[in-house]
Amino acid sequence: MTQQETSVSGPRRARSPEAKAAREHAILDAARALGRERGIRTVTLTDIADAVGMHKSAMLRYFETREEIFLRLTAEAWREWTPVLCDRVRRASTADGVAAAFASTLAARGAFCDLLAQAPLNLERNVSVEAVRSYKLTSGESLAEIADAVREALPGLSDPAARDLVAAATSLAGTFWQISTPPPEIAELYRSDPRLGHALIDLEPRLRRILRTYLTGALAA
Repeated sequence: MTQQETSVSGPRRARSPEAKAAREHAILDAARALGRERGIRTVTLTDIADAVGMHKSAMLRYFETREEIFLRLTAEAWREWTPVLCDRVRRASTADGVAAAFASTLAARGAFCDLLAQAPLNLERNVSVEAVRSYKLTSGESLAEIADAVREALPGLSDPAARDLVAAATSLAGTFWQISTPPPEIAELYRSDPRLGHALIDLEPRLRRILRTYLTGALAA
C-alpha cells in the first residue's frame, strides 16, 4: 500500500458511523461540562475543541457551529427532564403540587435552565434550518407529553392552558436562572447594598408561586 493510499484510508476509518458517533458524544460531553462550569455564553468553539483534543477546524466535520452543539444539548435536556417531570406531575392532585413539580425539577437543572434561556436568543440563530427543525420536533414532543400529564393531574385544565403552563415554566426558569446566578462580584454588590436586595431571587419558590397563581386562575376560568 502506498503512502497516499494509507493517508486516504486512515480518515475513512475515522469517519465510520461508530467513530463519528463516538466523536460527537465526546464533543457534546465536553461542551456540557464547560457550560456547567462557565455558563454557556462564555464557551467558545475553541474551548470545546481544546477540551476534546481537536483542532477547531476538525470539529466542523461534526458540528457546523457552537450553537448547533448547545442546541443538541438542549434537545437532550428536554428528553431527560420530561419523564421525570411527568412522573412528579401525575402524582400531584392540586395546582400547588403541579407548580411545585415544575419548579423543583427545573431548579435542580441549572444547566437546562441556562440552555432554555439561550436557545431562542442565540442557539436557534446560527444553525441550519434542519438543526432547528430537529430541535423543535424534540421540544414539541416533550411539550405534548407534559401537557397530557398536567391534564391528567388537573382534569379541569384545558389543553391550551396546559401548554401555556409549560411555555411559562420553561421561559421563566431560563430567565430566573440568569438573574439568580450573577457573577460573584455582582452577587456581592446585591448583598452589600440593602437597596438592591430585590435583585437577589431564589428560583424555585418564585417560580412555584407564579405557576400556582397561573394554574389557580386557569382552573377558575
